[in-house]
Amino acid sequence: METKSPYLSVVIPVYNEEPNLRPLQERIAAALDATGLDYEVVYVDDGSRDGSFRILRELAEAHPRASAIRFRRNYGQTAAMSAGFDAARGEVIIPLDADLQNDPEDIPRLLQKLNEGYDVVSGWRQKRKDKAITRRLPSLLANALIARMTRVRIHDYGCTLKAYRASILKDVRLYGEMHRFIPAWAAMEGARVTEVPVAHHPRVAGKTKYGLSRTFRVVLDLLVVRFLGGYGTKPIHLFGGLGIGLCAAGVLAGVATLVEKLWVGTKAHNNPLLILAVFLFILGVQAVMMGLLAELSIRIYHEAQGKPIYRVAEMVNFHAPEAAEGARPR
Repeated sequence: METKSPYLSVVIPVYNEEPNLRPLQERIAAALDATGLDYEVVYVDDGSRDGSFRILRELAEAHPRASAIRFRRNYGQTAAMSAGFDAARGEVIIPLDADLQNDPEDIPRLLQKLNEGYDVVSGWRQKRKDKAITRRLPSLLANALIARMTRVRIHDYGCTLKAYRASILKDVRLYGEMHRFIPAWAAMEGARVTEVPVAHHPRVAGKTKYGLSRTFRVVLDLLVVRFLGGYGTKPIHLFGGLGIGLCAAGVLAGVATLVEKLWVGTKAHNNPLLILAVFLFILGVQAVMMGLLAELSIRIYHEAQGKPIYRVAEMVNFHAPEAAEGARPR
């Protein structure tokens, strides 16, 4: 018999968090049972090597609202969150870290803010309880860079505790470390994004999975987000603009070579500007050709999958809803 879908799904990626799981489930139940909301908790074991999945199996058997997924190996937090999002049945989805540094008691506050008309509510750890040099400083710099490049001004992209309307996550495909950029993706699709301050606690058990190396991976993923968000459907604007600029620089270098030959007497074959002119012009032509190839790839991608290049939020008194992907007539 088909069961009714819950209003809220809490998605928790787990990797070697055995000592934290039982108290986490107790705190989630205490926070959410008091609200009277229908909810579920989806744990995703990302290839843990300790007894995490044994605990998760016991929790799932003891708590009807809890369920568990186990990966064959460690795929990373983004993959675990993606699996949790796919399995979640709620109208609202809230990811939560399993290390007890996030506070389940903040979930009702995120839901209250979401009900004010927002599509994404991001947690903001104003008073972080992490090490200053290895965690807080890199996070501060990364958040400032992400906010500047994506133009979505939230303070804490790295906070896992966020509230999403499930419809926002429907077409999101996560790779790499992309889960932290979901608010930016959502804003690019027209979602209303805001943030609320949330509590943060020091880790009391287990080991952190984050380090300075993760900051560099975040920067690389940010370049992908910026490209896809700004030029995902018009790559020729990026590559073509770059190509024209390089060709123009090559022409200027060639003109400078000619001027030096005619007025200064410098032999062209002894002038490094000639080599630079040829090099820049060739790079420019290659950039334009890459843009054309990218345009072909984009068209194949969208047309082969029937994937639209736009999203319609609502249609009023319209009798052909199939004409617009994702539209909901009224």
